Amino acid sequence: MNRFFKSMLALPALSTSLFLSAQNSQSIQATYQPSAANLAARSSFQDDKFGMFIHWGASSVLGNGEWVMNNRNIRVQEYKHLIDYFNPQNFDAAKWVATAKAAGMKYITFITRHHDSFSNWDTKQSDWKITNTKYGKDVLKQLADECHKQGIKLYCYYSLLDWYRSDYQYETGKTGKGTGRTEKSNWESYIRFMKAQLTELLTNYGEISGIWFDGHWDQLANDVDKTLKSKVDWHYNEIYELIHKLQPQCLISNNHHLAPIPGEDFQAFEKDLPGHNTTGFGGQSVSALPLETCETMNDSWGYSITDRNFKSSKNLIQYLVKAACYNANFLLNIGPMPDGSVQSEFTDTLAKMGAWMNKYGETIYGSRGAVTTPKNWGGFTQKGSKLYMHIFNKPDQNDFIFIPELKQKIQKAILFDGKHEVKFKQLPEGTFIYLTGIALNDVDTIVELQLK
Repeated sequence: MNRFFKSMLALPALSTSLFLSAQNSQSIQATYQPSAANLAARSSFQDDKFGMFIHWGASSVLGNGEWVMNNRNIRVQEYKHLIDYFNPQNFDAAKWVATAKAAGMKYITFITRHHDSFSNWDTKQSDWKITNTKYGKDVLKQLADECHKQGIKLYCYYSLLDWYRSDYQYETGKTGKGTGRTEKSNWESYIRFMKAQLTELLTNYGEISGIWFDGHWDQLANDVDKTLKSKVDWHYNEIYELIHKLQPQCLISNNHHLAPIPGEDFQAFEKDLPGHNTTGFGGQSVSALPLETCETMNDSWGYSITDRNFKSSKNLIQYLVKAACYNANFLLNIGPMPDGSVQSEFTDTLAKMGAWMNKYGETIYGSRGAVTTPKNWGGFTQKGSKLYMHIFNKPDQNDFIFIPELKQKIQKAILFDGKHEVKFKQLPEGTFIYLTGIALNDVDTIVELQLK
C-alpha cells in the first residue's frame, strides 16, 4: 500500500516534456463492454460486503512494515538476502481461510507481489520468489485450494511498481530511489514480465475473483492533477484485456487514487470512506461502479513488531457498517508474522467481529446504502422493502432522530431483535424516529423500518 502518497503531494511538478499520455490505454478501453459473467460478479461482489486483506511476504522478516526496503534505502544486493531467512514454517492456509470465514468475511485479497517484487507463488518469471526460500512451497497454491474448498473468493493484489527489478522505469519513479539500481531500465521488458506473471496467476490457480492493482501513483505526471496522466504508458488496454480474456468474470480494480477508467470493475478507496479525504489518498470522484474501502487493524499493512496501536472491535464494526451505508465493501487487513502465524491481537478482534456479523449480518450482506449518506448518529442500509437504521450515537439533547430525506412510507418500526416497537412520525418535511425508552447498544442499535 502507498503509505507516503500524502507527503508526495507537496513535491514540485515535473516538466511536461517527460510525460507520456495514457490516451492509448483509455481509447481502446473505451470500447470495453463487461461480459454477463463479469456483471454478475460485480453484483455478487457488492453483496459480499466484507473481505480480508493480507499483506505478507519476505519483508515481514524485518518486522517494520511492507515499505521497509524503500524507507531504509536497502539496496537490492542487501535485500535479496531475505530469501535465506524467510521461512514461514507455521503457514497454515486452512487456518487463514477459516479465520476469515469465522469473521464473516466472504473473500480474501492476498498480496501476490508487493513493491519489493517478491512473488508469493512459484512464478517462472523470477527467481525472487517463495519457492526459492527454505520453505520452498507455493503459498498461493495452498491458499487458492483452501479458498475454493471453504467457499471463500480469492482476489490477487499485484504491484505495478517495483523497487527490485532494473527493467522497471525507476529513473522517473518517485519511490525506490535508494535501492542501488544503476542499469538502464527497459520498460517493454517490464510490461512483458507483468503480463507473463498475470497469465500465471489466472491460469494456474483456478478461479480468481479479481486483480487488485497498486502503484500507479509512483509514476504520476502531476501530483495535483487528478487525472491518469503518467510518465509511462502502463499498457492498461493490453493488461485489462488479457485479464478479462483469461477469466471473463475476474474483476479489476486499480488503487490509483483517481476516478476509474474503462476496463476497471470496482473502485477502491484507501483508508477512507468513499468521498472522504482524511489521508491524502482520497478526493477522487465516486463512480457508479461497485465500491470498496480498505483499512488496517493497527497502523501497519505489513507486519510491524512495534505497532501496538490496535483498533477496537467496536471501531472496526462501525467502520464496516459505515462502509455498507456508503454502499461500499470493507476490506480489512492483517499482516501475518514471518513464520506464517497471525498474531492474537488480530484473531481475537476478528472473532468478535464474526460474532457480531453472525447476529446482525442480515443488515449488511446483500444490502445497499440507502436514504442518505451517514450522519453523526449513523446511517442506513436497505434490502428489499426493509430499511435498517444503524444508530451509533444518540443526538445531543434529543430523544429523536430527524431524517428529512426519508420520505418513503413506513408501515412498522421495530428494534432488530423484533421484540420492541419503535415510535415514529412522518411529516412532509421528513421522518422522526423516537428513541424514548430505548437502551442504545454500545456498538450499533439497529432499527428495522418495514416499508409499505
